[in-house]
Amino acid sequence: MSNIRNLIKKFIPTDLFKKIEPTGHLLEAVLANIIYGFPSKKMRVIGVTGTNGKTTTVFLIHKMLVKAGYKVGMLSTVAYGVGDDIQPQVEHMTTVDSLTLQKRLRDFKKAGVEWVVIETSSHALAQNRVWGIPYEIAVMTNVTKDHLDYHGTFKNYLEAKRKLFLLADRNPHGFGIINADDANADKFIDSISDSMTYGVKAGNLIAQNIKLKSDYVNFKVEAGAKSYDIRINIPGDFNVSNGLAAVAVGLRVGLSKKQIQDGILALESVEGRMNVINEGQNFKVIIDFASTPDAFEKLFNSIRPTVGGKLIAVFGSAGRRDEAKRAIQGEIAGKYADEVVLTEEDDRDVDGNEILKQIADGAKKAGKTLNKNLFLVLDREEAIEFALKRAKYADDMVVFLGKGHEKTIERADGVHPWNETEVVRKSLHKLIK
Repeated sequence: MSNIRNLIKKFIPTDLFKKIEPTGHLLEAVLANIIYGFPSKKMRVIGVTGTNGKTTTVFLIHKMLVKAGYKVGMLSTVAYGVGDDIQPQVEHMTTVDSLTLQKRLRDFKKAGVEWVVIETSSHALAQNRVWGIPYEIAVMTNVTKDHLDYHGTFKNYLEAKRKLFLLADRNPHGFGIINADDANADKFIDSISDSMTYGVKAGNLIAQNIKLKSDYVNFKVEAGAKSYDIRINIPGDFNVSNGLAAVAVGLRVGLSKKQIQDGILALESVEGRMNVINEGQNFKVIIDFASTPDAFEKLFNSIRPTVGGKLIAVFGSAGRRDEAKRAIQGEIAGKYADEVVLTEEDDRDVDGNEILKQIADGAKKAGKTLNKNLFLVLDREEAIEFALKRAKYADDMVVFLGKGHEKTIERADGVHPWNETEVVRKSLHKLIK
């Protein structure tokens, strides 16, 4: 199907293709449901959407429900599967194409799955790829500018996200869980008849006594007469919001206090999300998937206070994606990091040097100087080695952003195997041997 779409796209003007594309995806989704027998109709579905935090929130919900004794399927940017049998997701897509999606749901149904947690992207919602899925619980993590290369305007992007709640509202048991700290929370609340809000500053569930550690976050939340003590084994203050969303899902499903607390605690890590890499080096290394201005701001704001020495940031920006964010991300990194190393990140057929220049313009605006504390190293493996060599002391930290869990890197000559964690570990071994 995708090959046919790509062929058609070559002969149709871009503006016209964007108008008719959702119809094509809708027909494909209808066909996929018919082929696989509308598999999600017999399962209860939780959808998680937002700009950042979706994957971690999906993993927290999935682990919590599995720990509580349910048979749970998961479909996320990082992985998919049932219970503890999780497979890596190799597609560079948050929500896969309709045929793959419905086939995996059919397999879940055959395995006796009761609940499915689906990370649901704005693209999938706008293109009708999730047609036929009876979402029961809709979760919104946050909404900031992203994917404007596809949606065109923030309003269109917001409307695509809101569509998940409109779909859930059709379900007789439809329920919304919304981040009250988000500026657009009211639009989501108004999109569904029954909902619960959460937040650090506002909401029905509010995090209190937040404690941020180098390898976990801990907070309390009051829900009715009960007080919950939540620990998440992934660092970063943004994970407080992700944890609150999971608590809200647990309350809606009817889990006990112990099931909620133990279930969230049971998640040890999420690949490519604030992963701490330790190969015996005398400085800290973190790998994260952050690739939007909002994710950058939250990540750097969270880790900067924990770094007593030099903070080195390594990242790039994907080709054929939103160009407007490049300078913004460069400026954010330049503001927080002591040194910035710019490199490739799925450049595709776009000139990588031009991408780096666009990011560098933002870093320079934040005060960085080329070849002093701002470096351009196009080859990502070389950039990783270069950055690691610049860390010297125990209170230094190197953060690698943008690739996270992904298993390929896209260049002008095609798609190549890539594993950020393996490359970083290999480079560390060379450095400390």
